[in-house]
Amino acid sequence: MPKKKEVELIKRDRPECLTGETWRARTGCGKIYVTVNIDGNGRLFEVFANMGKAGGCASSQTEALGRLVSLILRCGGSLERIVKQLDGISCHTSNGKSSSCANAVASVLKKYDHGEEKK
Repeated sequence: MPKKKEVELIKRDRPECLTGETWRARTGCGKIYVTVNIDGNGRLFEVFANMGKAGGCASSQTEALGRLVSLILRCGGSLERIVKQLDGISCHTSNGKSSSCANAVASVLKKYDHGEEKK
């Protein structure tokens, strides 16, 4: 099998100060807070995702999700492609709320991208 060619990604350095907004969404696991930060040029730079509850598996996986989304953005990845991958992911605890933490992050990113007002 031929060896896959690695693509070198160049990660933008993080400025000392960024501007951001924090959105709250509901999931089957509880409230999730998604912070979206932009750089000085108005480009989406990073995302932090935290559960309202401290600790636990959902909390650590939500933090990891934010880190990976941030890495993709800092390396020039497309917001639309990120949303497409996360949108519609379901969870066993959906209870008619946002289907999963990943889906909630996608929903916030879509609202941010479309310039929706926070309530």
